[in-house]
Amino acid sequence: MHSFSYRANAVVTFAVTILAVMCGMASLSDNFNSPSPTADVKVLNINWFQKQPNGNDEVSLTLNISADLSSLFTWNTKQVFVFVAAEYGTPQNALNQVSLWDGIIQSKEHAKFWIHTTNKYRFTDQGNNLRGKDFNLTLHWHIMPKTGKMFADKIVMTGYSLPEEYR
Repeated sequence: MHSFSYRANAVVTFAVTILAVMCGMASLSDNFNSPSPTADVKVLNINWFQKQPNGNDEVSLTLNISADLSSLFTWNTKQVFVFVAAEYGTPQNALNQVSLWDGIIQSKEHAKFWIHTTNKYRFTDQGNNLRGKDFNLTLHWHIMPKTGKMFADKIVMTGYSLPEEYR
C-alpha cells in the first residue's frame, strides 16, 4: 500500500506536468497570430536646436504619435512596451539610437492612441554631428506575454532631417 506522501507527490507531479504542457501550448498558439500594427510619427516643430556648453548637440522636437497596436494583443498578452527612437549614423557609429518617448500599454482598449508631445527624453548627440543630419523615427514595441517568449518588432519612418544651423 502506498503512503500518503507518495500519493501526494504523484498528484503534484502530474499537475505540474499538465501545467507545463498547457503553458507550452499557450506559448505556441501565439505563433499563429500575425499582427498588423499601424503607426505614424510626424515632427511638427523643432522647438530648439542648440550646442550645449560641453560641445554636444541637443534638439527638442514636437511630435504627433498615432498608432493602432490592437492587433498585437491576444489572450496571452500581458502588456506592450512601446517607444519612439531617432536613428541616425555618424562617422564614429554606423547606428545611433536615441529614445524620444515611451509608454506601456496594458490593454487592447488603450492600444489605439494619438499623442501630441515634445520628446520625453533628451535628443542629444555626443559631439556636433546633428547639424544637417538625416534621421529616421522608429516606433519599437516589445510584447510581454503572460507565458512564453517576448517578441519585439518596429516600424521605421524615414525622411526627417535637422537644420544646418543652431536655433
